[in-house]
Amino acid sequence: MMISSKKLTQLSVVCWVAVLFFQSVQSQLQVGFYRNSCRRAELIVRNAVRDGINKDRGVAAGLVRMHFHDCFVRGCEGSVLLDSTSSNTAEKESPANNNSLRGYEVVDDAKAKLEAECRGVVSCADILAFAARDSFDLTGGISYDVPAGRRDGTVSLAAETSDLPPPTFNVDQLTQSFAKKGLSQEEMVTLSGGHTIGRSHCTSFSNRLYSFNGTNSQDPSLDATYAASLKQKCPQASTDPNLVVPMDTITPTISDVNYYRDILANRGLFTSDQTLLSNTATASQVNSNSRSPLGWKRKFAAAMVKMGRVEVLTGNAGEIRANCRVINS
Repeated sequence: MMISSKKLTQLSVVCWVAVLFFQSVQSQLQVGFYRNSCRRAELIVRNAVRDGINKDRGVAAGLVRMHFHDCFVRGCEGSVLLDSTSSNTAEKESPANNNSLRGYEVVDDAKAKLEAECRGVVSCADILAFAARDSFDLTGGISYDVPAGRRDGTVSLAAETSDLPPPTFNVDQLTQSFAKKGLSQEEMVTLSGGHTIGRSHCTSFSNRLYSFNGTNSQDPSLDATYAASLKQKCPQASTDPNLVVPMDTITPTISDVNYYRDILANRGLFTSDQTLLSNTATASQVNSNSRSPLGWKRKFAAAMVKMGRVEVLTGNAGEIRANCRVINS
């Protein structure tokens, strides 16, 4: 079949436009995005994170978790940082976030210093992506390049946090939840390793100790000694909402593979942690990660970069907030 030269020209133009579109989508976020517009942007954020961790080691886990919670609701556009108003309950006030996210003051500190140095340039969403990277690195992980250029959203609704996977999810539910954001099952297992640092409120797992199901009050997959120690820290009759335990039993302030070793010893704190052994593929990944500290850190870095691209706002979309807690008036 012969194709006229005019048709060929039209076809090549269409293909070239498609290639350009694909490249523009890929290049919307760029490593070194602020190299010319705010040269010290990443250093300023890193210093704020270091100061925050020096005051409270737990801030690192809070910032990693906050970036994750931001990206899973409306994409990585800083909506988790917005405060509620008289007419709207924001994401941070939802049960999934309230009392469990921390590190907002670190973002505020970084933002204030950035506004003083290069006003109206660095987005809150990018600050959060940098801060999550620095938190991982400064707690014994590794550093990695963070593509930037995100812009900030202007909507934050507590009702939309239903997209966040709760600690009660099983492996199939987790896989589906991450797949909705374009993340694979292996990336889900890799990112679950973020639980290597931080703490949890007793209310997030007490059902595994006292009201597991109709047959067992205690989750039979829990190591008995570990369950006994959890019951001491989280008494059944307690109404104290501030009771917390470390997520990782061995090194709760260091980003390492002891999270996976805990799971192999039936000491995964959440149902969503221990469930990773219930599936052949995910159990294999838990085993592999537990034996390869540097391999897991590299995979975690790559998965964080991929997650950081979820539904971003770039170009003229959104805004660059002057204050991360409120939209620009």
